[in-house]
Amino acid sequence: MIPVTLLRIPVLHTSLFFRCGALFFQRHCRRMISKKRRICDILECTDIGSDVRIQGWVRSVRPQKDNLFLHVNDGSSLKPLQVVASSHLNTRDLTFGCAVDISGTLERSPNKRQNVEIQAQHIQVVGECDPVEFPFKIKERHPLEYIRQFPHLRCRTNAFSSLLRIRSEATAALQSFFRDNGYVQIHTPIITSNDCEGAGELFQVEPAGDKKASDDPNPHFFSVPAYLTVSGQLHLEVMAGAFSAVYTFGPTFRAENSQSRRHLAEFYMVEAEIAFTESLKDLMEVMENLFKSTTEHLMSHCADDIELFHKYIAPGHGDEVNLMLKRNFHVISYTEAIDILNNSSQNFTFNTEWGCDLQTEHEKFLVKHCGNVPVFVVDYPYDLKPFYARDNQDQPRHTAAAVDLLVPGVGELCGGSLREERLELLKSRLAQTGLEDAYAWYLQLREFGSVPHGGFGMGFERYLQCILGVHNIKDVIPFARFSHSCPL
Repeated sequence: MIPVTLLRIPVLHTSLFFRCGALFFQRHCRRMISKKRRICDILECTDIGSDVRIQGWVRSVRPQKDNLFLHVNDGSSLKPLQVVASSHLNTRDLTFGCAVDISGTLERSPNKRQNVEIQAQHIQVVGECDPVEFPFKIKERHPLEYIRQFPHLRCRTNAFSSLLRIRSEATAALQSFFRDNGYVQIHTPIITSNDCEGAGELFQVEPAGDKKASDDPNPHFFSVPAYLTVSGQLHLEVMAGAFSAVYTFGPTFRAENSQSRRHLAEFYMVEAEIAFTESLKDLMEVMENLFKSTTEHLMSHCADDIELFHKYIAPGHGDEVNLMLKRNFHVISYTEAIDILNNSSQNFTFNTEWGCDLQTEHEKFLVKHCGNVPVFVVDYPYDLKPFYARDNQDQPRHTAAAVDLLVPGVGELCGGSLREERLELLKSRLAQTGLEDAYAWYLQLREFGSVPHGGFGMGFERYLQCILGVHNIKDVIPFARFSHSCPL
């Protein structure tokens, strides 16, 4: 320890030192007090009298003679927070839609709709908004068809901000389901040479403005033509040779020239692959548990947001969702499905003979026939399914071990199958389709420690449509990409 007599610090400097320290402490405390908080947290807060700071967007402005009332939302909750301020804090640029930074104290609210409010001491308009030019009007409930015209602004509406919170929470719930059940997440590639679905609706990938030399034997950037992925399934099958259960969750692409309410060029798929399984029952159990687990999580964690859809967008749809959660999913064969369709009095637009593919009108009818409860349709005609679907080797009607999950209001939600693990049968099928060389690597998977396995894919946007009652798929994705649209 240094003796005090050796500390030759002038008294003036010592005083200045402590003053600077005190000033630093005061400023630090002030920064701590003014640290911003999320509105969803403040609405649950009981720390009355504490200093708070919020940043968000004004949803309503109500000036009075002595006071100013604002409703502010920051996207963390469907519910806005009421702010009360002296009328002298009102300015011309404090309008509906503007961005604000507000500091004040937390007080009990006499408003029965919420427990607390902010008594503002400071209001700063961070970003102005002209309410006349702004396409969304105060206290007006705009239909989804209207807000769809403004993809860059529709997140400012209650309906679409609720959708985005639900979508975010659903993503977390899906990930939790797979993690809790021992699945390994695989990041499958976006660029691939595979056409997993075999439909040929692919976006080809080439460098922009790349001009190959005329004598270059390979005109492509890669050694073969490459495309945006339509499915991560084949890559998951690779990984199912080393892990008992794997999944992926990401964007997929279809170059389908359609602008209907059912189609997107870019959408998200949840896909899983399970090793050491020889039964469609195993796949169906995972699909049903995934659907119910995710939906129950959303009903408890996004109650206000889901209620908005079930009250204003699709009245009464909440009862249908509860029914799906309570009842066991039905299981029928494709042959039984065709018999149900042919024995009905319904006049269908598309053919219902055995061997035809089920159309949306057929799928929705089958769900209604089963009491508006999701239904699995199993054992489809062999010729309807891709090369990797396992051959049931049955006669006289040749079928594959494939399954689709049909749900109310949407039709097909999930599609899956057992995979053909028998090398000779797989070789024969690929030879028939002329794909033996292109999928030589896929055949080789069956030569080195192959096991019976199967998997499925679920359309994420279709899932959201199903639980929210939204008819147009373009209304459940942040930025819709479809034929003849102009992507942002």
